Amino acid sequence: MTPTALPRQEKVWDIVVRLFHWSLVACVLANLLLLEEGDPPHRWAGYIALGLIALRLVWGFVGSRHARFASFFPTPSRLKAHLGAVKQGQHPQTVGHNPLGALMMFALMGLVLSLGVSGYLMGTDQFWGEEWLEEVHEALATLLQVAVLLHVAAALLMSRIERVNLVRAMITGIKTWR
Repeated sequence: MTPTALPRQEKVWDIVVRLFHWSLVACVLANLLLLEEGDPPHRWAGYIALGLIALRLVWGFVGSRHARFASFFPTPSRLKAHLGAVKQGQHPQTVGHNPLGALMMFALMGLVLSLGVSGYLMGTDQFWGEEWLEEVHEALATLLQVAVLLHVAAALLMSRIERVNLVRAMITGIKTWR
């Protein structure tokens, strides 16, 4: 009987990244599904989300190795190489975010940031009652919902393709390839 190889494991996401991720999930889900638009709890969840984005932006420069943007920033060359490999049926295993995952991460953060700013502006004297701003805010919320669904679907699909449970990795901080 031959011994089976143990799965390869690597520490990827530190506690700050994981708390940021799941706290942002909670804020977004609360605002999309539970809290009444415009009420104080809705606004506070939005402000907390803005604070989380600010924390993650700082952590992207001073945090641990895999938390730093430099380790996974989706440069044109990284995107080209990744897409070329995928076209050839290869799925390179990356320790942190792959270039497409990094693009999605930045898109999600940008959408949450835009929602927070537009929501804040709707409460100011200058923009109070401006219908166009409310429409922009609602469109951003819809776009965020679509992006979140794509993010979840991609995480599940890549977990299957790469044989690594990405959801568990975002909870434990450890990626385990089977």
